[in-house]
Amino acid sequence: MVAAASKRLLEDPLVQIQVLGLTAIKIYLQKLTILRSKGGPLNRKRKLEFDENKAQIFRLKLDQGHLQSRLYFGDYWYSFVYSFVALSCFLLYEYFGEVKDHGVLVNGSLIPMILACFVLCKVFVSLAKVSYEKSASKKFEKQLSMIFGVVGFVFGLIVCSGIASSVFDFDFGSLDGFGRVFVAVLMGCFAGFLYIPAGKNARSFWIGTDQIRSNLEMIYCGWFGRMILYANYLLGFFAALLWINPFAQILYSKNVNYIYGMNSNGSVGEAEMLVGNVGFTESDFNKFRLCCLFLSGILQILALRQNVQMYLNEALLSWYQRLHASKVPDLDFSRAKVFLHNHYLCLVALQFFTTPILLLLFLSLSQIDWDSIKKFHLWCDFIPCTAFVKQVPLFLAWWIVFVWTAFTSTSLLFYRRGTLYVS
Repeated sequence: MVAAASKRLLEDPLVQIQVLGLTAIKIYLQKLTILRSKGGPLNRKRKLEFDENKAQIFRLKLDQGHLQSRLYFGDYWYSFVYSFVALSCFLLYEYFGEVKDHGVLVNGSLIPMILACFVLCKVFVSLAKVSYEKSASKKFEKQLSMIFGVVGFVFGLIVCSGIASSVFDFDFGSLDGFGRVFVAVLMGCFAGFLYIPAGKNARSFWIGTDQIRSNLEMIYCGWFGRMILYANYLLGFFAALLWINPFAQILYSKNVNYIYGMNSNGSVGEAEMLVGNVGFTESDFNKFRLCCLFLSGILQILALRQNVQMYLNEALLSWYQRLHASKVPDLDFSRAKVFLHNHYLCLVALQFFTTPILLLLFLSLSQIDWDSIKKFHLWCDFIPCTAFVKQVPLFLAWWIVFVWTAFTSTSLLFYRRGTLYVS
């Protein structure tokens, strides 16, 4: 009787709907409990609600421990020590002066020159070694650097042959053919080796000055760091123009005894009369542009920490961009980029450091008194002392600044136009 009554009750459509509803609710509650205990979609949804203040995993701060445990730390450290010794020796030589009427060994001019040549070779080899590291840069960038190296060599032959003497304020008339080819080879090497680090310098400037308007305080520099980055770029750009004659002629006076006035017939305007007749004297202008080159090298050293920190922050920016790209972000590429940027941190620091060191060493070599070097006959029998000691080191110092500024400015222009972008 009871079984028959239960069967008839279950066959009622309303009862069946109620049973199904209670069963569905029971199953839903059971699954909800399981998901809450195991971190299901509810917790996953909360995790996707990104809180910037809790994103500590990729806050990368530069410290000494970062560099010591990375590749090429030995090259970076020894380059720093050797360059410090060589530049200190030049400062002592300039401060105490030379002893007149004595040989080259007594007046002290040979020791700074030997130290500078040794450190130049050491830093140059280190720069060449890290420029073509297998995984530190893209294959396309390496190919472009080789192309720019060839272009720099050809351009060096044009400049050293005197074809562009009306444009560049350098005189290589006393150099023979072998000397000109040697200088052209150095120009090509520097043009090729500095292309990749100059591109990294442009990205560091772009991120450090917050040109992308990300408004992420953990990525761009503070006001002092941005000031150093701006001053470094502007002074390098200005110093590169000081040896280009159309610009340089505006700044110094060729006629020291010129008295302001117009000519008798009044056919020449006042503006045309001012060009080449006002400004620095030639000696003061030479000192001024040497000071600009020196300050450019010093500012590049001061901007070293900001540039390396922005190199780390470039990977951080990539992580942020992919984090907000979709509701379910794929961060594998960003994690790989963070790893590579940490792995090659000291390599990038070495690239940023060698550029101002090469500049300062070449500039210091150009200030050695070549009259005392001419007494060292064994040296002067192989190379023309006047052009080698005065013109070639100064030209190579200017060439480093010029190439660095040209590559950086071109990259910044492409970033501004949207052709290139940081990701």
